[in-house]
Amino acid sequence: MTDWVIGYDIANPRRLAKVYRRLCAHATPLEYSVFLLVGTERAKAHCLEEVAGIIDDREDDVRCYPLPGRGFQARIGRASLPGGIHWTGLPAALT
Repeated sequence: MTDWVIGYDIANPRRLAKVYRRLCAHATPLEYSVFLLVGTERAKAHCLEEVAGIIDDREDDVRCYPLPGRGFQARIGRASLPGGIHWTGLPAALT
């Protein structure tokens, strides 16, 4: 299993909504256009294949980066969840 960060910039509002819904089926939204996918290479490839069927290659940009398993992970600023709430679907570094 690998943690993947997927980010996108979609030019058309209808495609944007479709990409968002499709990514929600596979990954966890972290920010407006950033998702966390925890899965295998095969799961990541399947997710991106579905998104590729929606986007327009000339106008849209979708990127996917693996997070290092033992690399430095930190968060600054406002917490992603309210105090006292722990969502076990997120890696500990993000809660």
